[in-house]
Amino acid sequence: MIHFLQAAEVVATSEETRMGLWELFTKGGWLMWPLLILGGVTIFIFVERYMQIRKASVLDINFMNRIRDYISEGKIGVAVNLCRKTDTPIARMIEKGIERIGRPMSDVQTAIENVANLEVSKLESGLPFLATIAGGAPMIGFLGTVLGMVQTFMDMSAAGGTVDLALLSSGMYVAMVTTVMGLIVGIPAYFGYNYLVARIEKLVFQMEANSIAFMDILNQPVK
Repeated sequence: MIHFLQAAEVVATSEETRMGLWELFTKGGWLMWPLLILGGVTIFIFVERYMQIRKASVLDINFMNRIRDYISEGKIGVAVNLCRKTDTPIARMIEKGIERIGRPMSDVQTAIENVANLEVSKLESGLPFLATIAGGAPMIGFLGTVLGMVQTFMDMSAAGGTVDLALLSSGMYVAMVTTVMGLIVGIPAYFGYNYLVARIEKLVFQMEANSIAFMDILNQPVK
């Protein structure tokens, strides 16, 4: 019986906590809703970009060795099919270079660089908005702080200058809660943006390395 009562008290406390969080959210005012939406957008962009970058970073370590063997054996079509089956930015970059075999080396290099730039641009899609959220969410929270303080002083003026905590609580809630919410949204967006940028830079380095390796293959003397 005692354990049952203790469990009931825990459940009641949990319910009060949940209600308290919702009540706290509503006391933050209308600015809490844009911040909540920005938080959802942050999660969506980070997860979606992370999955795409992770997929783009997967490459068989023997990929370039197989490309080298096919080109040296004159199996250009087989090499192109391998790139299409691999379906990664590096593979599409190498595929474009293979299709330009026979042209001047500068043309091959330019074609590879154009594809690489296009692939990087695709990977960076959405990141500027994530960076905007990282900087904008705290500013929206700061706007809530200013509005809350204005409301507080207006309430004080309406009360004739007397200090009543119950009267001032609504303005203080807006001032504090929106600031906290803005930071809760902005900080993960900031770290998430920098993490994704670092992953893309690592992939760009791999693309450059494979581009150099491909050009070395083309520059090898014919046996």
